[in-house]
Amino acid sequence: MVWWILLAGFAITAITGVPIGIGLALTGMAILQFVVGNATDLAVNAVWNVFTDFTLSAVPLFIFMGEIMLVSGVSGKLYSAVAPLFTRVPGKLLHTNIAVSALFGAVSGASTSTAAAIGSVAYPELEKRGYKPSVVVGTLAAGGTLGLLIPPSLSLLIYGATQQVSIGQLFLAGLVPGLMLAVMMMLYIGIVTSRTAGVVPDDGERVGLRPALRLLLPIWPIGFLIFAVLGTIYTGLATPTEAAGLGVAAAVILGFLWGDLTGHKLWNAFVHSVQVFVSIGVVMLGALILAQAISILGLPLEVMSWIESMNLTPIMVLVLVSVFYLVLGCFFDGISLMLMTLPIVFPVMTGVGFDPVWLGVIITILIEIGMLTPPVGMNLYVLTGITGNRVTLLQAAYASTPFWILLLLGVVILTVFPSIVLFLPRTLF
Repeated sequence: MVWWILLAGFAITAITGVPIGIGLALTGMAILQFVVGNATDLAVNAVWNVFTDFTLSAVPLFIFMGEIMLVSGVSGKLYSAVAPLFTRVPGKLLHTNIAVSALFGAVSGASTSTAAAIGSVAYPELEKRGYKPSVVVGTLAAGGTLGLLIPPSLSLLIYGATQQVSIGQLFLAGLVPGLMLAVMMMLYIGIVTSRTAGVVPDDGERVGLRPALRLLLPIWPIGFLIFAVLGTIYTGLATPTEAAGLGVAAAVILGFLWGDLTGHKLWNAFVHSVQVFVSIGVVMLGALILAQAISILGLPLEVMSWIESMNLTPIMVLVLVSVFYLVLGCFFDGISLMLMTLPIVFPVMTGVGFDPVWLGVIITILIEIGMLTPPVGMNLYVLTGITGNRVTLLQAAYASTPFWILLLLGVVILTVFPSIVLFLPRTLF
């Protein structure tokens, strides 16, 4: 009966368009009421315990910090400073889309914010220079996914807060895989553009390495902001929540002194960050209620028993979970998908022997793939909007398909070599 309630709840939520958080909450309450037996008060305790956790308060702060960076014009300064580094490399400014997205991801923490911030600067410039529009959108959508993996990452932060995994270790764990994926994307761009004519225009612009490096000097304030957030966490000077507060303060100071932040823009950033957190918070609330119901009934143990009876190896379980995320990624946004699946996926995956820190990075990459998968590929929607629909959703999806494959290849590499994820957390913690 429980599984029928779960399936019915998910189906009704998807078909009727009920907000995901509400659908999850109602499903969990139905299980607690009709299966467990008048135990809906347990849902209140579960929600209260997590929402009053000091660690969780870092989530709205990191969202606010990203919004401040988005409205203060910092992305334009970053793009102008980094672009000359790639004028001599096959692919030219397409590499800049990836590099600046990775750098902006270190002060944003969200995929769509990164795609919007860099896309609003890069697309008009590259279109004017004669770059193929769909390819530009594909690289921007792929680069945007790095914002969800490179710390500070909202995905890793929420994962750690809800599953009681060290956020400091998760942030360290996401650093090397994020840079690895960025390098893989840039290598692909270099190979394809060197073999395919017409993708990148030959504008004759060439900047030497020394002048290009000098142009990076004016963006040193970004280093100050990155240290305020990540440096204080890694050195043990601040908790993730305290570092998020420092990040907001540093972003405001930089926005006024270095960017074009105004009081009106700051207020708009605050309002939008509240709206974003409310949408995430509602999903989190529903997921917590459902998780409480699932844990009381011991459903993860049932799944584990089924896995043991099927003689599935840990790798087979990982493949099944990956396919599960790839399919659902077509219909749900990343954070919602993660929250609604973790109550079963986390205990099952850790139960078969996977490290919880490693698992957080893998799940983040899997939901990043959903950011590039229609019909609910959020990065694709954001960027097609920036183009004024001159690049259609299908064109954007087709152009981002190679990067979709690269992200999946990244999961394979990190599975074969888990030390890529775990080396820094185990060394520094």
